[in-house]
Amino acid sequence: MSRHVQITFDAHDPRALADFWREALGYITPAPPGVELPDGADVWAAWHTFLARVGVPEAERESKAAIEDPDGHGPRVFFQRVPEGKTAKNRVHLDVRAAPGLQGDARMAALEAECARLTALGATLLRRDPGRPPLSGGFLVMADPEGNEFCLD
Repeated sequence: MSRHVQITFDAHDPRALADFWREALGYITPAPPGVELPDGADVWAAWHTFLARVGVPEAERESKAAIEDPDGHGPRVFFQRVPEGKTAKNRVHLDVRAAPGLQGDARMAALEAECARLTALGATLLRRDPGRPPLSGGFLVMADPEGNEFCLD
């Protein structure tokens, strides 16, 4: 039997990192349990109100965040505040599939366009790899706003 997984990021600012990855992946920030939010409502304000109501101390109310695939296919991504900063290269990273099925110049152009979008959201381009067909079509290595490496492929 297969298992569902959740990807967890240690973070300095869980909410800000959740916002970045929500935009990067096209995910959503879920509403608090039992809360129906109208379109355009501030989900973070709803969480703050919910956490206050259930007795979470104010200092802990922004210590965790999560995002979910609105279609229910991808894994839930969870962010938790930790005191230490990132100190070394990730041993596990995400590959964001930004150019599925594309080859050559079209593939790299799609990756560069997505890189520009993510850079505007706070990511950093670390390096380009043009690929070695037929084994690799090329990819970009990036870092999110807290320095966690990921690839656009």
